[in-house]
Amino acid sequence: MTNRRIETTLISAGRRARFTQGSVNSVIQRASSLVFDSVEAKKHATANRAAGELFYGRRGTLTHFALQEAMCELEGGAGCALFPCGAAAVANTILAFVEQGDHILMPNTAYEPSQDFCTKILTRMGVTTGWFDPLIGADIAALIQPNTRVVFLESPGSITMEVHDVPAIVAAVRATAPEAVIIMDNTWAAGILFKALDFGVDISVQAGTKYLVGHSDAMIGTAVANARCWDQLRENAYLMGQMVDADTAYVTSRGLRTLAVRLRQHQESSVRIASWLAEHPLVARVNHPALPGSKGHAFWKRDFTGSCGLFSFVLTKRLSEREFAHFLDNFSHFAMAYSWGGFESLILANQPEEIAALRPGAGVDFTGTLVRLHIGLENVEDLLADLAAGLERIV
Repeated sequence: MTNRRIETTLISAGRRARFTQGSVNSVIQRASSLVFDSVEAKKHATANRAAGELFYGRRGTLTHFALQEAMCELEGGAGCALFPCGAAAVANTILAFVEQGDHILMPNTAYEPSQDFCTKILTRMGVTTGWFDPLIGADIAALIQPNTRVVFLESPGSITMEVHDVPAIVAAVRATAPEAVIIMDNTWAAGILFKALDFGVDISVQAGTKYLVGHSDAMIGTAVANARCWDQLRENAYLMGQMVDADTAYVTSRGLRTLAVRLRQHQESSVRIASWLAEHPLVARVNHPALPGSKGHAFWKRDFTGSCGLFSFVLTKRLSEREFAHFLDNFSHFAMAYSWGGFESLILANQPEEIAALRPGAGVDFTGTLVRLHIGLENVEDLLADLAAGLERIV
C-alpha cells in the first residue's frame, strides 16, 4: 500500500519475511565472514553486494539491511548508509562529495562537532567553509562560489533553534550550482517530522542515537540519500570502513516501532512547558519552533508535521557562577547530559559568550543565560514543578 500513514509505516518498515524469519522483530545476524556454498554463489554475491546480498560483514547483514530498508521507506531515499554515531554520519557524508580545492557552505548555527569538522579537518585537506545565517533563505545564492560542492543545512539550528526556509534555499542552490550536493542534519525531526528529500535535499543525516534509538543506550548515525547521490555515498562509506554492529542496528529498528507515539508525547509536553516558560517573568525568550515568535516559526508551521522535545530559553539575566551551579545542581527530574532524544528529561545551560563563540561571524542577540531542555516522557506536572522550583532558586 502506498497511502499508509507514518504510524503504520513505522510499524511495518523493514519487516519483510527475509529479515524477520518468523519473528516479529528483525533477526540479529552477527557476522564478519559470510559463507558461500559454491563459486557461482560467490559470483552472485559479489555482483550484488551493493544491492542487499550477503557478501561480507562490513557490507552488512540481514539486521543492517532491515534497518536500511526501513529508513529508506520512512525518508523516501534510494539507500541508507549506517555510521557509528551522528558525527560520523555528518563527517563521512561530507567527505564523500568533496576534494582538495572545494568549498562548502554551512550555517553558523550548526552542531559544534560539525563546525569543528570543517575548521579542524577539512581545512587540512584544502577544503574551505563559508558560513551563513540560518534565516538567509534565497539570499544564499550570493555565497555560492564556482567551487561550492556541498551546501549543509541543519534545521532547527543547534541550541538556538532557528528554522531554515528550506524550499527557498534549495531553489537558490539548484539555480546557481545545480551539481552541488545539499545535505541536511535532520536529527531534531527524527527524519519524519520533516521529510527532507521531499523538499529537494539530497541526503538526510541523523544522529539516530537520539530519537531513533530512543533510550539513551546506543549510538548510531544514518544518512538516507536520493538516487543521484546514493552510489557515491555508499562506496565512500564502505571504503572508509564505516559500519555499526548488528546489535545496535537491531535496537535502532526496534526503536522505530514506538517513535511516533514517543514523539507525540515529547511534543505535547514540550509545547506546554515552552508556553509556560514564555509567560514566566524570569524568561526573556523561548526558542521553540512551534511557538510564534521563535525564529523561523512560519517555516516550521509550513513545512514540519510536528515538533519534538528539544528547545531552549533565555533568562532575563546572566547568572553568576554561584547562581548557575545552584540552578543546575538541584533539579529532581532534569539530569545534565549532552545527548538527548531518550525518555528522560535533560537540562544544560550556557552563558551568552559561550554560544557567541559557536556562531562564526555572527555572535548572539541576547545577554541572559541560555538554558537547553529536552522534555522527556515524565508527567508534565512534575516537570513544571521542577522547573518552577529551579527558577525560584535564581530569583
